[in-house]
Amino acid sequence: MDRGSPHPTFGIEEEFLVLDPGTGRPTPRAADVLREVPATGSDVTGDFAAEFARFQLEANTPVCRTAAEAHDHLISARRSLVAAAGRRNLRMVSTGYSPLGMPDPVPITDKPRYRRIGDRFGLLLDSHATTGCHVHVGMPDLATSLAVSNHLRPHLPALLALTANSPFCDGRDTGHASWRTIVWSRLPSAGPPPVHRDPASYQRAVDLLLASGAALDRAMVYWLVRPAPHLSTLEIRVADAAGTAEEALLLALLVRALAAVALQDVAEDRPAPELPDERLRLALWRAAHDGLEGQGLDDTGELVPARSLLDELVKTALPALDASGDTQLVTGALDRLLRHGSGAHRQRLAHARRQDIADVIDLLAEQTGATPPT
Repeated sequence: MDRGSPHPTFGIEEEFLVLDPGTGRPTPRAADVLREVPATGSDVTGDFAAEFARFQLEANTPVCRTAAEAHDHLISARRSLVAAAGRRNLRMVSTGYSPLGMPDPVPITDKPRYRRIGDRFGLLLDSHATTGCHVHVGMPDLATSLAVSNHLRPHLPALLALTANSPFCDGRDTGHASWRTIVWSRLPSAGPPPVHRDPASYQRAVDLLLASGAALDRAMVYWLVRPAPHLSTLEIRVADAAGTAEEALLLALLVRALAAVALQDVAEDRPAPELPDERLRLALWRAAHDGLEGQGLDDTGELVPARSLLDELVKTALPALDASGDTQLVTGALDRLLRHGSGAHRQRLAHARRQDIADVIDLLAEQTGATPPT
């Protein structure tokens, strides 16, 4: 984090699926796309990497200080990947789960760590083949990072509802707005972050995951909020892969603003809201089920419109958004999202026109390469 700035630095990881244009199914050719990226132009920013499955890849922005920086990096990366995929006659899509499901078995990228994960977790391999949008926020030290994590816990269901973008699997509607969340949550080291009283309690929780075999290493501590291994950041991992670059930026700016508010609360010794683990877990399930268009569980355990939870989140974030000058950008993006519907809702609308999953895949491909309004 830039200690000379009141606004935390941030970065965004976007994960994508590589699809066969004929079948619409994931195809193990991410390496082909990555080899083509340098040929797409000299304005490529950020970096690209293979992921667990050979049909996944990720794009990582550099450390960003402003919304404009992040916007430019997101657009550049998506354009580069879509162009690279096109050169290999492939399609690139951003969605939390493949609408036509996963190959059986999932083809694993040839890295020793990934092979060890495959050996340990067997048929849970498809849980690793989901795709998300992760936001990193710069933190000064581990203790502060853990305290901020505690403050962010109540906002995770609203962030999930906002970003739900994976309603289909095997060509059918799963009945959930974020099927990625349901599949991912089967992993024993995944789920909502525990409350961390101090670095020692965090270390005990990590040690237990490692000792039990639920995690092979620290990178497999898959909490929805975690101190990022080897980075001085707090990583927020609750969101599906964003349908559009604008939605990825919206998520990042909201997360950074919430973290900035939490940093101020921590500095002034304001305690994090009390939220029992079981209530948070149920609220996350309801968000994954209903998305933004349905209902969510509030902090009293009552069902309320999911949009009212989002309103409360924005209200909390607003002082930091005002301070960073991002309020107009965020409210404009939110207005467009609420007008057109969440990613999950738009996928369902596309499918409803002809009951053809190919229309969903066409929508996803179009969105992935679209340039957001300025």
